[in-house]
Amino acid sequence: MATDADASSPQVFSAESYFATQPPPPTLESDTARVREFVQRQVHAGSKVVLVTSGGTTVPLELNVVRFLDNFSAGTRGATSAEYFLKAGYAVIFMHRQFSLQPFSRHYSHSTHPFLDFLDIEDASSAEIAVRPGERPQLLRVLAAYKEVQRAGKLLTLTFVTVNDYLWLLRAVSQEMGVLGRSGLYYLAAAVSDFFLPRQKMSEHKIQSGKGSLHIEMDQVPKILKPLVAEWTREGFIVSFKLETDERLLVPKARQALARYGHQVVVGNDLHRRKFEVVFVSPKPGSASRDEVDRDYEESWLRIDLEKDPQKEIEDDIVGELLQRHERWIQSGVTR
Repeated sequence: MATDADASSPQVFSAESYFATQPPPPTLESDTARVREFVQRQVHAGSKVVLVTSGGTTVPLELNVVRFLDNFSAGTRGATSAEYFLKAGYAVIFMHRQFSLQPFSRHYSHSTHPFLDFLDIEDASSAEIAVRPGERPQLLRVLAAYKEVQRAGKLLTLTFVTVNDYLWLLRAVSQEMGVLGRSGLYYLAAAVSDFFLPRQKMSEHKIQSGKGSLHIEMDQVPKILKPLVAEWTREGFIVSFKLETDERLLVPKARQALARYGHQVVVGNDLHRRKFEVVFVSPKPGSASRDEVDRDYEESWLRIDLEKDPQKEIEDDIVGELLQRHERWIQSGVTR
């Protein structure tokens, strides 16, 4: 960690140098084995597979972690979208921040719809528990969908906490999904930290207070989309997300990302309008090779009216649009 007493220059990490210097999470090997087995089953079944990343990443400030920086994300978009992918018949690898929202259980979040609030004790003497009548229809729908997904073996969940966990896991999952070719879709909705503190710069123990200020110099997280597109999954259909607080930046930033990394779609969302409005930005078909910065782009806005339909979830339409685009990508069959 760079402080007044221990100054060090920031380092520019490529993906290669990052993985060469930062340690993998202890569960990486077992997680990779689970992914490999899951993907092989889906290949055998002829299923399309989507990787959904969800939730924010932390940046620890000490090796014995007491303090950390966090990202704004409860995982709502990822968890909701995963349900709609499952409903459409996709197998889902749900890679999420530990304790963030998950498919199906998201309907009964501890903060918005606590499950204890819709349970009653029918008979205290026999300790029988019942679901309140008004809650039964929705619970039955959610439970039936969850049980069917479990029966079919269509959902695999993986967890991360730190940005380091996320990067190692994303690489491992992407490489295992490479065998899917164009049947693999990558829905990168996680809020990933832009900066991190390399292990070599961390304080071993808790940072002590009492000096009046704390100065931390962090390094930039490597641009992981570049090797994802060019090396790990050369035929996958890759969707990234761009969140801004200034709507005027959404399309220009999305175009920059597409030009830099050469993937298929950026979904732009304004922080305050994200629940009812997004924009899809993508290269125009046949406009140029993926390596050309000056290629043409197209954008299309998706909006829903929550006043007319308060129960409508925009993720339903986001996933619906991407399913059509993914199918066209599969049918086009042109190797990048």
